[in-house]
Amino acid sequence: MRKVLIPTDFSDNAMNAIKYAMELFKYDRTDFYMMHAYGDEVYSTPGMSRKEINAAKDNALHASNEELHRKIEEMKTISPNPRHNYYPIAVFGALVDEANEIAELENVDVIVMGTKGKSDDRNITFGSNTLQVIKYVKCPVLAVPLAYKEIQPQNILFATDYMLPYQRRELKLLSTLTQNFAAKLKILHISKFDELSFRQEDNKAFLEYCLEQVQPSYLQLPGTDVTGVINDAVENYNTDLLVMINSRHSFLEDFLFTSKVEKIGLEIKIPFLVLQNLPRN
Repeated sequence: MRKVLIPTDFSDNAMNAIKYAMELFKYDRTDFYMMHAYGDEVYSTPGMSRKEINAAKDNALHASNEELHRKIEEMKTISPNPRHNYYPIAVFGALVDEANEIAELENVDVIVMGTKGKSDDRNITFGSNTLQVIKYVKCPVLAVPLAYKEIQPQNILFATDYMLPYQRRELKLLSTLTQNFAAKLKILHISKFDELSFRQEDNKAFLEYCLEQVQPSYLQLPGTDVTGVINDAVENYNTDLLVMINSRHSFLEDFLFTSKVEKIGLEIKIPFLVLQNLPRN
């Protein structure tokens, strides 16, 4: 049973991610947890009394539940899949806190979110909510750009440095997605050195073992501009799903969470699966 959490603000951006998730997991028995966190909506009007806040909370809860049920009915119409179950969750609180709690409580496999840049001419495709969820929620996150309309992945690129041990559960998710769509998986290692350290060799051996069924191809490209090399590889290999691991002191962490994030940026125009590499049940 696959468990997927989809935070939604009922926007076109969120609906695009929902459609992608339904298609991506159409072959799996999947529980979709549709979550709307309405805390910010309640506090959007300054100067309210406690009584007014309580009334706003009740109204927001009612409106959220109604909208979630409408969205679920729309999902069933778009894809009447007997393998899929849908559960509405309206919560008063901050998106990141509530997403993390639900992910832990329900043992969620992946969070799927829609995301886009601040303007069309920006390379950054992450919104602030997506960045915060990737940073703080202990669960893989799949970010789907609004402009991306293709559904089934055919060429998956997993960029990794082999430096940290992998989580078997996360590699199983990647393996299943690859098998479901008979996709080609490429493992990309970027380094100016020809040889791996013993540590990298051991981690790569575990990766090869876990992904043996999908028979990925392994490539190594030289370069110190990791962002540029990945962007070029995405283009050159017709990649339609990029995978990376978010770990402390990793390149991805530096890219996502430095103060210059809006100036650096990967030109991500395709779905981006971020593995968290954290032990889970």
